[in-house]
Amino acid sequence: MRRPLLIVFVLVVLASVSQPRSATAQPQAGPQRVYFPQSEHHLDNQYGFLDYWRANGQVLRFGYPLTEVIEEDGRPVQYFERARMEYHAENAGTPYSVLLGLFGRELTQGRQFPIGPVSSGRLFPETGYTVFGRFLQYWTRWGGLPVFGYPIGESYVETQPDGQQLAVQWFERARLEYHPDNVHPFWKEREQANGTQILQLYEILMGQLGREVAEGRGVSLAGVVRAQGVPDWSPALWPQRIVIDLSDQQVTAYEGGLLVFRAGASTGKDGFETPPGNYSVYGKLLYDDMTGNLQGEEYDVRKVPYVMYFHLGYAIHGTYWHDRFGTGVRVSHGCVNLSMDHAEWLWNWAQPVWIRERAQRVASAKVLEPKTTAEADLQPLEGLAIFRRGATVIVQD
Repeated sequence: MRRPLLIVFVLVVLASVSQPRSATAQPQAGPQRVYFPQSEHHLDNQYGFLDYWRANGQVLRFGYPLTEVIEEDGRPVQYFERARMEYHAENAGTPYSVLLGLFGRELTQGRQFPIGPVSSGRLFPETGYTVFGRFLQYWTRWGGLPVFGYPIGESYVETQPDGQQLAVQWFERARLEYHPDNVHPFWKEREQANGTQILQLYEILMGQLGREVAEGRGVSLAGVVRAQGVPDWSPALWPQRIVIDLSDQQVTAYEGGLLVFRAGASTGKDGFETPPGNYSVYGKLLYDDMTGNLQGEEYDVRKVPYVMYFHLGYAIHGTYWHDRFGTGVRVSHGCVNLSMDHAEWLWNWAQPVWIRERAQRVASAKVLEPKTTAEADLQPLEGLAIFRRGATVIVQD
């Protein structure tokens, strides 16, 4: 979907922020050590832990560091809220020098899991268990075998220490938890109406097994004072690039030269092609109502989520009306469609350099009246956030 209306302030700065660039700056090396005030611990690249954390999901996958690098069983390790990174010197020079601890096997040793339904989903013959539904979506999209390992049980309902009952599934390195309360009713309504599969970013969470194991082993989680000159972590510490590959229908994101994100996309269909070029994100909206008439085709799509404008009315955004991402099927009016979970992650990641926090919409760009109670309950639309320079966006054939 593409929004034909512009913002008043955008007209003033359009020449400087949304024209294609002739060249893209080369990626630069960023800091090799960062600090997390949230947990009062550092993360560095002495053993490659920082780059592994950045490249494999960051806070969403691993949480914050709970310790500095310590030694366990003769090897350097570091605990995070949801994982333990281990340096394997025997694998130095390969992609397997950093591995995640087998927390699932460690915490479930001797446990007999209930047998669940196995009529659908993906059977893993290595362990004999099946993953299906939301858990399979999440496993496939957010790390697969290196991050989660094989399933070591079927999914089942487990009572948590606080008495809450959650559908969970254990894997060699993680426990996945289904949190339906993290899904707004509007998205459930849209999923049912459109017959699509909408996975929200926080609908499935990894259990905090890193904290559980560290506390069980008596590992100190006490914070440390920040080392002199070490910056607070932010993805904006490294030059950010978003690459949209029109041939492969893939979106990738980089911090400097490090690949940190990959997702399938659906770009502009024939007659509404997404324009190749070098751009910058110039505005972000949590939601936008996209309505208009382009080349005789009318559209009216409410609450389009996680919108990042990068050239005129072209944007990267979340999509709930179809789920054909990365299939080669192009269905948009020029924008770059992503799944809801991928769009939210990328929206949170892309950091702007601000010049103005809010801009007023043109008078004709009215906010539409909601059609349902669930839609009305979503956070209201806000003015467009305008900034001088955001993440670089490269659209290539």
